[in-house]
Amino acid sequence: MSAVQNDSRLGIKALLKGFAMLAVLALAVYLLRYAGISQALDTAWIDSHVRSRGMTGVLTYLALATFFSAVGFPRQVICFMGGYAYGFALGSILGTIGTGLGCACAFYYSRLVGRSFIKRKFGARISKVDEFLSRSPFNMALTIRFFPLGSNVATNVLAGVTSIPAAPFILGSTLGYLPQNVVFALFGSGVNVSSTAQMILAVALFIASSLLGFKIYRKYRTQAEAVVE
Repeated sequence: MSAVQNDSRLGIKALLKGFAMLAVLALAVYLLRYAGISQALDTAWIDSHVRSRGMTGVLTYLALATFFSAVGFPRQVICFMGGYAYGFALGSILGTIGTGLGCACAFYYSRLVGRSFIKRKFGARISKVDEFLSRSPFNMALTIRFFPLGSNVATNVLAGVTSIPAAPFILGSTLGYLPQNVVFALFGSGVNVSSTAQMILAVALFIASSLLGFKIYRKYRTQAEAVVE
């Protein structure tokens, strides 16, 4: 398979993965807004314990976002709920802080506590990740977050047992999360704001962020393929 064909396959795979997530969240928006089953989706809990609790609610959301992101829960859903609770702008910011903290927790767990288990689990793959990230931890982390084909939590724990410094990896990851976090927070805010234009904008931003990530990925394709694997 040629490099161009492989790039096209990866690009299609990433877009399909993202559109599948958007479709699920679109269904959630419809059910929440029109079908009257918000209690079944437990939005009442968010309303009672997060949206209506001021700073306590903010801290509760950040704690939950950090925990769920650290253990591998889809960050798109985390940011969707941030948008639902706090609107587009604040939801994007809080979602990105929470997922960045989740990345840091998984990274430091691997580095300080789970090193021997991770090495046994992933073996030779660690050297591939180390080689990729050590070139420029910030830029390489940014690259794989912009075009998220692999497992977020696996990348975090693998990075934790490499020789790279923590700060540039975590900062690069957090900034790399931002484009799609913004998209899904915008989508989540549409639950409370009846705006077709807002939903269309969310889809357009998703496509734009995916294309940007694909462009960056192609620049580092050879090195990044090992991490995606």
